[in-house]
Amino acid sequence: MVTIVFASNESFSTSLPGCKNTCGNVTIPFPFGISDSSIPNQGTCFLTPKFNLTCVNDTKLFWGESQVNNISILEGQMEVLFYISRFCYDGSNTPSLDTGSFRISNMKNKFVTVGCDTYGYLNSIFSGETYSTGCLTRCYGNLDGIENGTCSGIGCCQVDIPRMMKNISIEVSEFPNSTEEYSGCSYSFIVKDGFYNFSLADLYNFTSEEVPLILDWSVGWENCTVSKACMNNSNCHDEDIDFGGYRCECKEGYTGNPYHPDGCKDINECKTNNHTCISEEHCRNTDGHHECFCPDGQSGNGTKTGGCSKRDLITKVAIGSSAGLIVLFVAISSLYLTYQKRKLIKLKQKFFQQNGGSILLQQLSTREETSQSAQIFTEEELKKATKNYDESLIIGRGGFGTVFKGILPDNKIVAVKKSKVIDTNQIEQFINEVVVLSQINHRNVVKLLGCCLETEVPSLVYEFVSNGTLFDFIQSTKDKANNPTWKTRLRIAAETAGALSYLHSAASIPIIHRDVKSTNILLDDNYTAKVSDFGASRLVPLDQTEIATVVQGTLGYLDPEYMQTHQLTEKSDVYSFGVVLAELLTGDKPLSFNRPEESISLAMHFLSCLKQDKIFEAIQVGILSDDNKKDIKEVAILAARCLRLRSDERPTMKEVAMELDGIRLTERHPWNDTDQNFEENQRLLHEASSSIYNEIGDDSSNFGYTNVYDSLKDQPLIALDDGR
Repeated sequence: MVTIVFASNESFSTSLPGCKNTCGNVTIPFPFGISDSSIPNQGTCFLTPKFNLTCVNDTKLFWGESQVNNISILEGQMEVLFYISRFCYDGSNTPSLDTGSFRISNMKNKFVTVGCDTYGYLNSIFSGETYSTGCLTRCYGNLDGIENGTCSGIGCCQVDIPRMMKNISIEVSEFPNSTEEYSGCSYSFIVKDGFYNFSLADLYNFTSEEVPLILDWSVGWENCTVSKACMNNSNCHDEDIDFGGYRCECKEGYTGNPYHPDGCKDINECKTNNHTCISEEHCRNTDGHHECFCPDGQSGNGTKTGGCSKRDLITKVAIGSSAGLIVLFVAISSLYLTYQKRKLIKLKQKFFQQNGGSILLQQLSTREETSQSAQIFTEEELKKATKNYDESLIIGRGGFGTVFKGILPDNKIVAVKKSKVIDTNQIEQFINEVVVLSQINHRNVVKLLGCCLETEVPSLVYEFVSNGTLFDFIQSTKDKANNPTWKTRLRIAAETAGALSYLHSAASIPIIHRDVKSTNILLDDNYTAKVSDFGASRLVPLDQTEIATVVQGTLGYLDPEYMQTHQLTEKSDVYSFGVVLAELLTGDKPLSFNRPEESISLAMHFLSCLKQDKIFEAIQVGILSDDNKKDIKEVAILAARCLRLRSDERPTMKEVAMELDGIRLTERHPWNDTDQNFEENQRLLHEASSSIYNEIGDDSSNFGYTNVYDSLKDQPLIALDDGR
């Protein structure tokens, strides 16, 4: 026997003004509604046509042809009555239900089949396709073994409802040639979970024509991103809706109908006893919430867990004093922080002016805006790029500063040189160098991108070169047998010479590097040379050929004539480059205390080997071969010429670059490698070594190496950074 039980309606559900609110004992909440043409000036009472209902005789409410028992706003569900499919020997029926945009709830319904030798189908048509589920039950004549209240497959079976079931039809039938002797019918139906309770009597006399089932409904077809139906103080959700649309629900602390134009109303927790306060007297309602408090003269938070207690005058004074001290502390701290911030701004402005910021801005304003212009970075930009100068990002240290790897906001990797000291008397010279060097666009010169002048000592920003220094390259390949690096070394030498030649003769204002050495020649991933570190460089006015300066440089690379006269010329770079050539040939360091005293300097050791015709014994192991012997001799001669003590006897960097390019060209096209050229090279090698080394034997009045290096002890020599 089936008993129909109507679920209670939600008391807060309301219809639109002027619209019918109930039909029989069913409340009609908006977005559902009934339009009654007999009521004048009545507007549309439902949100969209799918929510249109019909009330018959003010007693029964229908959605289409299905009677409605209940509508739930909170759960987005509607309970309707639906027919039972039955099969008897005198015929059968197959009821169907067009659910429209609604869906059979898979969580709140079951599909049930009752009978013996019976099978039932639940068919659903969705997107033009038919989907089915069902179950079967057999008795085998053993009706005595069937228990009331069970639906396990004997006399009664049930299955869950699949998701997305809509537009359904229910079919029931019996197995052909059934041997069952009872004369009952077979039944299949969808029923609200927990509503139907199987009874053995139902096999003989199933009296119900309809049973309740639950439909899921939603608003619209879109998701919450375009929701329009959710009114004030409500939220939209669509997470559990797999058939399109969304639902609305009141926010916490509010109640009512979230679809109604009036929206959800605040819940007075103090009046409903839904609060955490000691009592209603200690509760104060707020919009969407409530707060607890204690009366005057008591302390505490007024909650059931905290409570209230009386407080004496001393406690009041203590609390008042504490509050006053806190306010005073906050005020003083705020003033102090403001003062410190302004002080920091003024300090940055002071350093900016002190470091020549005005001069640099003036210089940049007189030049056309190009991509080559120097950029002025702020201190914060460089701190962010280097993670506040994190020590893990250090890629080089030197006497003048530390170099950090940095990443700019555009993901460009740079090298940031944070200097230690700068000569305040040379600020204008420093700014000129920044402007000039930022204009240099040579593939073998490390690009200066800009500087930061907001700190006591300026920071410089260069392009990042990833593969270490030439010194590292030479030393890392020193002990490798069959060293295949001669062509690479010759190319690096030619590229370095070309860059120095460009600085001397092609730059808008000639530049003397003043610290040419293998650690200031960087290599990229393709071993392309990049001349770096212009911290000691000097700009040479076009009407001058030499500059009087304090001696600066690195021991082992210093021009002996420059150390004696303090007159800096382009030929000083030529001498230092000669030492670099000697390094590339021998793999030795510029100074080595493992050699005899007279050969501590690589320049002296190299020229001594030339003098004694032992140059091939000095060449680094693995470089020399029959194919490159002639090239090595020519480079050795060129290095010897660069190392002449008198600067006027040295070639210019332009000549050096041309000769190295010529050697490389001959190496690639060795058609001129005749015996005559070989003999000529032998003669030039011997003459060069004899001529230069004879100078070393002069008395102390000349520029002899011995006197020069002895004099270093009395020179105010300033050591410089390496390229990193």
